[in-house]
Amino acid sequence: MNLQQRLVLLRRLGEYILANGPALDKAKQSAYAENPWFIPEFIDFQLNHIANAFLSPEPLAAWISRYNLPENNPSPKNIGIVMAGNIPLAGFHDFLCAFITGHRQTIKPSSKDAALITHLARTLSGWEGAADQPIAIAEMLKDCDAYIAVGSNNSGRYFDYYFSKYPHIIRRNRSSAAILTGNETREELERLADDVYLYFGLGCRNITKIYVPAGYDFLPLLEAFKKYDRLAEHHKYKNNYDYQLAILIVNKMYYMTNGSILLQENQSLFSPISQLHYEFYEDARTVEQSLEGNTDLQCLVGRNGLPFGEAQLPRLNDYADKTDTLQFLLEL
Repeated sequence: MNLQQRLVLLRRLGEYILANGPALDKAKQSAYAENPWFIPEFIDFQLNHIANAFLSPEPLAAWISRYNLPENNPSPKNIGIVMAGNIPLAGFHDFLCAFITGHRQTIKPSSKDAALITHLARTLSGWEGAADQPIAIAEMLKDCDAYIAVGSNNSGRYFDYYFSKYPHIIRRNRSSAAILTGNETREELERLADDVYLYFGLGCRNITKIYVPAGYDFLPLLEAFKKYDRLAEHHKYKNNYDYQLAILIVNKMYYMTNGSILLQENQSLFSPISQLHYEFYEDARTVEQSLEGNTDLQCLVGRNGLPFGEAQLPRLNDYADKTDTLQFLLEL
């Protein structure tokens, strides 16, 4: 296939997702059955975002216009992709990059997120014209020319060892933060709730820590966060909430809660499920400077960062770990 043929198929895939037919619905049910964290609400949110922001003609055209993509890939490689399973279709962007550049790919899905990516990959492969750009699903990755692997800091060390002889991108744990001024509106705080609660806070773009000015009034924040009170009824989330609450109580640590999330003053960027860390500041610019170059930070929301509510709405050129995946694949 040439580039234009690949674009046509990707747009068709976006239309297929938005049509939400019986086959896709069955895959969504399978995804929820194999991973209770993938509730239908969050699966639909991710699929709709992929269809509208990744696979519609305008963003696709704007994205590839930044690169010198040849009509035909003169030397297609086999790209091995190890996908994460923290949120639905966490590895879709890597899949998309490999496809748009005309490479073959062998995918090892996470056991926690196999149903959706397998269904979409096989659906795309089954359409006329896609057969000459194979997409394979495998339990083990062998004989690949390059690798993209996503995992924890611990698994990242193993990936570095196993894939050291090949061109590779290795991604590790990351999280996101927000800087508040204290002048946010109710609507902005509710959008911040999206950044915190979507996917139960399991994504690297989820806000796990907020920086607030000294003397900050948390009541409006806790009230706005009641937008997601329903998550407190989810058994796995509730188990985490109860466990973290017990730890705070036993250790006689100060906390605040609205019944669905625990706020604790803590310097760590990473917070457990159902908990949000906060830290007071005297000067917001000092906070920004302290976060510059922080390799644990995926994105920053609020003051001089992304608008509230957009942490989980990445664009095609918002590459994980700031590593340009498309350019990496073009240079192989």
